[in-house]
Amino acid sequence: MTAICLYAQVHQPFRLRPYGLFDIGTGAEYFDTEQNRALLRRVAEKCYLPANRLLADLIRRSQGEFRLALSLSGTLLDQLAAWAPEVLQSFQELVATGGVELLGETYHHSLASLASEAEFVAQVERHRAAIGRHFGQRPVVFRNTELIYWDGLAPLIARLGFRGVMVEGADHVLGWRSANHVYAATTAPGLRLLPRHYRLSDDIGFRFSNRAWDGWPLTAEKHADWIAASGGDSVHLYVDYETFGEHQWADTGIFAFLAQWPWECLRRGLTFAHPGTLAARAPVAPLAFTRPTSWADMERDTTAWLGNRLQEAAQQRIYGMREAVLAARDPALQERWRRLTTSDHLYYMCTKWFADGDVHKYFSPYESPYDAFVACMNVLQDLEQSLPVPMVEAAPPALASRRMLAARRAAMV
Repeated sequence: MTAICLYAQVHQPFRLRPYGLFDIGTGAEYFDTEQNRALLRRVAEKCYLPANRLLADLIRRSQGEFRLALSLSGTLLDQLAAWAPEVLQSFQELVATGGVELLGETYHHSLASLASEAEFVAQVERHRAAIGRHFGQRPVVFRNTELIYWDGLAPLIARLGFRGVMVEGADHVLGWRSANHVYAATTAPGLRLLPRHYRLSDDIGFRFSNRAWDGWPLTAEKHADWIAASGGDSVHLYVDYETFGEHQWADTGIFAFLAQWPWECLRRGLTFAHPGTLAARAPVAPLAFTRPTSWADMERDTTAWLGNRLQEAAQQRIYGMREAVLAARDPALQERWRRLTTSDHLYYMCTKWFADGDVHKYFSPYESPYDAFVACMNVLQDLEQSLPVPMVEAAPPALASRRMLAARRAAMV
């Protein structure tokens, strides 16, 4: 009997305010509190609250047969606690139904796994503690930021006590194999891999309201038929939680689809399973990820965040000051720095074109990737200057960065 593993990522970053050259050294706030609060409230009204109510109702009415997993970032939890405590309570009530498994991740939705093992471990442990504090669960399955995973990361995830990890079912990894099985990590045989069926997932997450798609309109009956016909032992469907009401607005019919979809799946003899349940299964085979793979863009790699020199420079600058930040022993300073490790800041600097570029523009609060870079580097310059012990090697000043970007823009014309 084929089991469906439905998982949704729930995340909001602390977006930066437009931080100019002349803000450096003035004590100006890094993060745009008003924008972040307003966006959180908007998404809460359009997605979190109605989706939580609907899912809780489905779990109760199905007497627990319908179940799913969520991964709530620490930055989301911080924002909910500060600006929308009733929404945090709504998530707690949803989890209390017993139908939701919570996953582990980096607290700040960061790229620490690609930059610093020590920081990666610190953020994973902090996130685990927050999930225990807010929800009374201890995650047993891990979901790295944007599903970034490769063979070298598996032993560390296993040492942190996780039994399984969510991964992308990329074609270059699976080859002729099906995503609809549980696999074993090649470098940590006890760690189970649950690869995402990206086509069936993206039918909901990206194509649902696309009238030019040959599968439109996507009905619950049609999607359940596709799942039943896909074969395998388990079908792993991973989406952004904001799919429900924010990326796909209510008037597209996304909530009506979600309300009917579990029943159509159950009618076809499909079941629902938590990731932790699947991670207890025997794997069908080992599955190798020879290079970092993610669920982003056509390449399914890390170029969404580290695909150009702007992003690489920002990433190096961020993690280059880690030791100095920790040595300051200032919790507020450390929190500001860790919020800068959130992957979204690098995502906004992506310079891809065509369809992937359109996706990046949709999520970015900036007019261009270059504006995102300048704001981030100015903030990092200010943070560096605030350190009680100067760093050994200072990065180029923000003015030089601005001149470099002007030259780059001119060359592109």
